Amino acid sequence: MNQQMTHRKNSPAFRRLRKDRLGAALVEFAIVAPIVFAFFFAAFEFCRVSMIRHTADNAVYEACRVGIIPGATVTEVRGEAQRILATVGINNASLSVIPNKIERDTEQITVQVRVPLDDNAFVPPKFFGGKVITRELTLRREGA
Repeated sequence: MNQQMTHRKNSPAFRRLRKDRLGAALVEFAIVAPIVFAFFFAAFEFCRVSMIRHTADNAVYEACRVGIIPGATVTEVRGEAQRILATVGINNASLSVIPNKIERDTEQITVQVRVPLDDNAFVPPKFFGGKVITRELTLRREGA
């Protein structure tokens, strides 16, 4: 029986069937591969946007925390926000601190970060082209 099975596998009809199946597998791959790669890159882009969003949240929070301490300067606030944004390689983010100069009687600090997604996506922007992530936080100063 074993010899009979081996003989069938070596028959011309079986080889032709196997060759036809290989062609079908190539066609199936050609159809499915672009869809799988599109899903992969979409997931990659969504993860990057989520990471940027969370980093912008953290940057405004930590920068405000620096600014509410007595004796803090706008330069220190900006530096802290830029340091945090740089941890994930965010480029061309705009940063504003209100007020422009922190005085002894300043009651609150507002920090706003705007991150353009076109400049910060790893893949060409298909889903988020032209979008900007904006985060803003206001905290009362300590001792004010």
